Amino acid sequence: MNSTKVLHTTAATTPVTGYTATAIGLHWLIALGIFTAFGLGLYMTSIHGFTPTKLKLFSWHKWLGVTIFAVAVLRVLWRATHAAPPVAPGTPAWQARAAAGAHHLLYVLILVVPITGYLYSCAAGVPVVYLGLWKLPMLIEPGDTAKAVLQATHIWLNYTMAAIVVVHALAAIKHQVIDRDGTLARMLPFLR
Repeated sequence: MNSTKVLHTTAATTPVTGYTATAIGLHWLIALGIFTAFGLGLYMTSIHGFTPTKLKLFSWHKWLGVTIFAVAVLRVLWRATHAAPPVAPGTPAWQARAAAGAHHLLYVLILVVPITGYLYSCAAGVPVVYLGLWKLPMLIEPGDTAKAVLQATHIWLNYTMAAIVVVHALAAIKHQVIDRDGTLARMLPFLR
C-alpha cells in the first residue's frame, strides 16, 4: 500500500503527494508541544524568585520536554522509514535544498533542545520527575560551570529553533498564498 495520498494536481497534471496521517499527527503534536514549552519557558523565567507557581511551571516545562523528546524519537524513526513526498513541481532547486536543510536542522533541534534542558536540570542538581511519578536518572554531576554552559546552550538552541520555525512557517504560507502549489496542504489536509 502506498504511504502517500494524492492531494492536489497542478496545471501540468503532475500529482503532488502528501504526508501520511501518522507523519501529520506527529508533526502537529511536536509543534504544539514546542510552542507550549517555549511560551511556558518564557513565562516561568520572567517570574521573580522561587515561588510555588514558578516551581510548578518548571515541572510542567520539564514534562513537556521529556514528552517532546519521546514523540520526536518516534517522528525521526517514522521519517527514516517513510520517504517524504517530493517537492512541488517547479520549485527552484535552491528552495528545495534550503527546505531540506531546514527540515534536517529542525529534526536535530527537536531532539537536542530537550536533551540540553535535561542535562541543564541535572547540572543544577534538580532531578526531573516525569509527571511527578518517575524520577529520571541524573546523567551528570551537578556543577556551576556545566550548569551555566548548559543553560546558555539550551536558551540559544531554543531561540535558533524558534527562528527556523518562523522561517519554515513563512515559507509554507508563501507556498500556499503566492505559489499555490499545494505544499501547505500536505500538512493541513483540510486545505485540499
